[in-house]
Amino acid sequence: MKTLLIVFHSLTGGTRAMAEAAAHGAGAEAEVTVRLLHAAAAGPADVLAADGYVFATPENLATMSGLMKDFFDRCYYPVLDRVAGRPFATLICAGSDGTGAARQIARIATGWRLRAVAPPLILCTNATSAEAILAPKTLPAADLARCAELGATLAAGLAMGVF
Repeated sequence: MKTLLIVFHSLTGGTRAMAEAAAHGAGAEAEVTVRLLHAAAAGPADVLAADGYVFATPENLATMSGLMKDFFDRCYYPVLDRVAGRPFATLICAGSDGTGAARQIARIATGWRLRAVAPPLILCTNATSAEAILAPKTLPAADLARCAELGATLAAGLAMGVF
């Protein structure tokens, strides 16, 4: 049995919805256990116990969220050189761009020597005012379907031994 770890942080619900959709898509694969953990609850033991990863974060000030950064800070050195070659994907709920957050996660994944199995999936909400940024997010079903497809693809690859 393989394990897919989905680590997320969300303040307004958009990133949580993306992570939950990915978990739902991955959950269709009977040979893969899906673990959905908030970034504050995930630690090195969770990373080491998983065979693949989805990292989901909002874009905050053109970077990943602080709690996602905290997750990586707490886990980076304890798992360094112990997860090389494992597959990962990234989900980003962005107000306007998302590429800064994607770049940060890619650099960390490069250090861990993880293997990207898809380009970062960035959903832009076009929230640029303070009110829109802080408002609860509801993402379109078509966008959530893309997240579910990414989760399903990663889980299927793990189950078949492709990744």
